[in-house]
Amino acid sequence: MSEEHPERRRPRVGAFFDMDKTLIAENSGSLYMKHRYERGEIDGMELLKGFGAYVQYKLGVLDIRNWTRKMMLQFEGRSEADLERETAEWFDELVAPAIYPEAEELVLEHQKAGDVVAIVSGATRFVVEPLARRLGIDHMLYTRLEVEDGCFTGRVVEPICFEEGKIYWIQQFIGQQGIDLAKSFFYTDSVTDMPLLDLVGHPKVVNPDPLLYRRAVRRRWPVHFFEPPPR
Repeated sequence: MSEEHPERRRPRVGAFFDMDKTLIAENSGSLYMKHRYERGEIDGMELLKGFGAYVQYKLGVLDIRNWTRKMMLQFEGRSEADLERETAEWFDELVAPAIYPEAEELVLEHQKAGDVVAIVSGATRFVVEPLARRLGIDHMLYTRLEVEDGCFTGRVVEPICFEEGKIYWIQQFIGQQGIDLAKSFFYTDSVTDMPLLDLVGHPKVVNPDPLLYRRAVRRRWPVHFFEPPPR
């Protein structure tokens, strides 16, 4: 039997990107709440609660796992196909204009280098997938919603793609793709992504929240602030 060619055994480099405030200049959850409010699907109080949860998240005091499980209950019984159609319109209107040009350039640079580029986000595929298509990204790791007979059950597939949950899904992915994390990159804005930043050989901090900025400075990690996308 002939030996495997050395090129086939060479570990691959991953380039992992968080989504909110990293690839796009907005929080996708807040944009979706705004979209639902403008359609009359939620009232002002629900909108304020959504923005309040985002503030708590940025301050590091929100139980994101319980909050996500609670929020996903609203989709129970809803058609997956209907949500796909709705979010396609919402993406073009609110999300696509928020893409950072500099982030788009970074994605392209990694693709040209032959790296395995992936979005790693706590959001669901209904925003991650259209963004990946727009940027030409083939791989996505995200929070999965349970579906039975084409409709949502209101439950999430554990673990949620957040903090240690991101590590779980990343580990499955790198095993399939033959990726060496010690040679890989991870771009994020959030201190909640410290577990993954600690795993990769090239942590990249972009548009950081105050907590992540302080930690990045102490560790002498590169910090980048992107220009807002043109409106």
